[in-house]
Amino acid sequence: MESFPFGPAFATGCNTLVGCTGDLIIDEREHHKSLGIPLYPDAPISDQCCFKLASGISFIDRSERDLIERLIALGFYYRELDRFTTKSRNLSWIRSGDVSPSNRASELSNRKTEKPSIYRRAFANGLVEVLSVYRSVVLQIEQKLLSETMPILATVIQGLNKFFVVLPPLYELVLEIERDDLRGGKLLNLLHKRFHCGVPELQACIQRLLWHGHQVLYNQLASWMVYGTLQDHHGEFFIRRQEDQNMEYGSFIPDTSEKLARLSADDTSLMDWHLGFHIFLDMLPEYIHMHAAESILFAGKAIKILRNPSPGFKFQDALCKQQTGKGSQNVHESAGHHRFHKKPISGRIIGEELLPQSEADKIETMLQDLKESLDFHKRSFECSVDSIRAIAASHLWQLVVVRADLNGHLKALKDYFLLAKGDFFQCFLEESQQLMRLPPHQSTAEIDIIVPFQMAAIKTISQEDKYFSRVSLRMPSFGITVKSSQVDLSKTKTNAGGSSETSLDGWDGIALEYSVDWPLQLFFTKEVLSKYRTIFQYLRRLKRTQLELEKSWASVMHQDHADFARHHNDRMNHSTSQPRRQHFRPMWHVREHMAFLIRNLQFYIQVLDSIKFKSCVDVVESQWDFLQSHIQNSNDFTELVTFHQEYLSALISQSFLDIGSVSRILGSIMTLCLQFCWTIENQESSQNTCELERITEEFNKKSNSLYTILRSSRLAGSQRAPFLRRFLLRMNFNSFFEATARGVLNVVRPRPSQ
Repeated sequence: MESFPFGPAFATGCNTLVGCTGDLIIDEREHHKSLGIPLYPDAPISDQCCFKLASGISFIDRSERDLIERLIALGFYYRELDRFTTKSRNLSWIRSGDVSPSNRASELSNRKTEKPSIYRRAFANGLVEVLSVYRSVVLQIEQKLLSETMPILATVIQGLNKFFVVLPPLYELVLEIERDDLRGGKLLNLLHKRFHCGVPELQACIQRLLWHGHQVLYNQLASWMVYGTLQDHHGEFFIRRQEDQNMEYGSFIPDTSEKLARLSADDTSLMDWHLGFHIFLDMLPEYIHMHAAESILFAGKAIKILRNPSPGFKFQDALCKQQTGKGSQNVHESAGHHRFHKKPISGRIIGEELLPQSEADKIETMLQDLKESLDFHKRSFECSVDSIRAIAASHLWQLVVVRADLNGHLKALKDYFLLAKGDFFQCFLEESQQLMRLPPHQSTAEIDIIVPFQMAAIKTISQEDKYFSRVSLRMPSFGITVKSSQVDLSKTKTNAGGSSETSLDGWDGIALEYSVDWPLQLFFTKEVLSKYRTIFQYLRRLKRTQLELEKSWASVMHQDHADFARHHNDRMNHSTSQPRRQHFRPMWHVREHMAFLIRNLQFYIQVLDSIKFKSCVDVVESQWDFLQSHIQNSNDFTELVTFHQEYLSALISQSFLDIGSVSRILGSIMTLCLQFCWTIENQESSQNTCELERITEEFNKKSNSLYTILRSSRLAGSQRAPFLRRFLLRMNFNSFFEATARGVLNVVRPRPSQ
């Protein structure tokens, strides 16, 4: 080629370097017509170099042929990369708003394999920059050779030397992208891996390609974390809607869209918060930590909540501001004074108040700084994400705790679900005592029990309690299960040889419901309210059992004193009453044992010497004070949710509701206590004590089993151990339970040698 004249051969060589072939340098795919591979724009990228010198050329030496083959390979790489960029930057896939659904469906069916990708387009934009540099270098070489007399082949090779280490790896990169259909986070992962190659020229090119890809990522992050909007039409972002995942895996139900359309604004907001979005790991770049991805997910959901408040909340917030303007003191004043608008407050104004524009600008500035950086700095990225998450969490905390009066609702749940309003529930149990001694009627049980509930409210709840209207009484478990329980209970009462651990009383299904408005549903989820109901049912049963034991003793003693007063002058009757007293005295010992166990269980839950607070406080109160201290010292919504979960977990743990064996034994003991009270009050004959003896035997077995389990080594190392030791000390202060437990288990206690 050193002997090439400045003519057609030289022009052909320069054109080949930019992907054009002719008679001197041919494209084998076009030359062999038998292959039938037309090179239309959407044709697949060739997996091997097909630019070759024509076979009839004889004036090129073999020593020069290898160098020429290397040069024309650059032209092949250029053409394939250029074809890839042309296809990836094609904007024909953008759908116009006036396209009919039928035409859109036919268009999609004609291009089933084509999947638009904004990340590929960004990658292609970076390739265009690299190819433009290559073209300019080729043009400079051509101008240099035309203006000066110098060796052609050596000059071209020397000028294009750096592209021998750039274009081939980029071509391999494009082949892998096409073959594996990489897009989104997967494409960024591939670029990040290829960046660590050790070749400075190639690293600079891939760094630029990564920069273009990160521009798309930062735009999506800005849309999500500044405006709460998910801009991901082609499923390339690592934050996705749940229905998008269902459609991808073919599990989308046609009725889902109709159900979502029927949801109210509040329901849609809650659905978005709890189930609407998730992290799609396939599109999460490997160099972005999972903690950062979770922070991004939370921040976007929080911003979406803050920018789209509920219409009902807007109205309530406006009323509160009106009261503030009139001088009334409320919880909103603690967060700062807000100007009262006489005109109706629009959703945009409310949204701006929940998330001030200055805060949104701060978030956008942090993302813009990351976007303008030439390199991706992992530490800077994570610090910015954590800062944005902190801003979102702080304003969400302000919304839920201050504006929505979270503390007031927590206090209401404590009063009614944790029985802190003792006078109300004492009155309710007294009003409903006679009703609960009868089996509940399937059709009227809930209506029947609401009457004493309302009577107790009238007697004990003041009109200033604005939270009581949110509390409602339900029997959600009443039905087949409760019916079968009642049948089993009747069998237990009539069958002396059966076991008393057959079922629970039918009224044990009583539960409380608490109505919460937006945005408190973000905090009081269905799972949280379910835990409150579980604790309430347990405490109510315990309180009812204690009350029945006290009423039973008072009723029988009253009857006994009346009989004694009626017959105190009749020696014969008096002589028969004494044996009756002696006969029932063991039963009163059993009742006292029952009351002792129930009282100590209540004392364990409600009056506990807490190590943390160095004072005698309730379990509920100690955990409540612990929660309140966290609420006062934290301004992060996620921390608040975590503290509240720990609060509920501690209550459940210290009440043994998380241990199935213990909770079942406690339930059986409370059932036995109720059966004992009902049986002894209805006892007419002093000789018929078989049922009482059976209940006594069962109670002794259950109470001893309870003591044995609670003192086991498995529970000794748990978080409830300090409280559990005090409970066991109260139960076994005189070694009674230990002795009886050893006797039941046929274990001989060794006596100390004297």
